[in-house]
Parts: sequence; structure tokens; C-alpha cells
Amino acid sequence: MIRFPTAPIAAAGLILGFGVADATGSRPLGGLVLAGFGLTCIAIWLRRDGRRSAVLLTTAGLGAFILSHILGLAVGAWPAVLVAAAATATICWRVSDARHFRIRAGSAQAAGS
Repeated sequence: MIRFPTAPIAAAGLILGFGVADATGSRPLGGLVLAGFGLTCIAIWLRRDGRRSAVLLTTAGLGAFILSHILGLAVGAWPAVLVAAAATATICWRVSDARHFRIRAGSAQAAGS
């Protein structure tokens, strides 16, 4: 079993991808960062949770990315990215990570360890 929770990886991908695009002015470079984090999550989900979960979570992540652009018109770019990252992390935790990790006394620990 892969022992990394994907919620922080997915959230970091959205935040860092936008940060790179914003700082460099290169949307393609930001997209590469986002894709790298996304592909990492997909590889973990496929191996750990199967195709159905991987498709569901990938779709949710893409949906959050798209919705962040729409939300950005109302609240600004950074707040929209942070909301999208939080929503993506939440769904990743609920659908995948929570089955493999448990929170005990304030720290994450792999289930079955």
C-alpha cells in the first residue's frame, strides 16, 4: 500500500501550480506543476484505490480547477485557488485517504501500522 495521503498533494498542486503561473507569468509552466502533482495523485489512487476512485477524484480535481476560475471572478484569484484546494483536499481525504489513514492524538498514522 502506498503510505502517502493524497489530500495534501492535491491541494499543494493547485496552490503551487497557480503560484508558479502567477510568479512567472507562464500559465504553461504552472500547468506543468499542477499536472505533475495531479499525475502523482492519480498513480497513487490507481494502485491503492482502483480505477473507479481514481476517475472520481480526478474528475473532482478538474472540476475544482475549472470552478476556481469562475469563483476567481467574484472573490479574486488567490482566495478562489485556496477554496478549490481545500475542497479538493476534503474530497480526496473522504474518498481515498480516510480509508488508509486514521487520525490519532493529532497525528496522521497509516492504518494497520
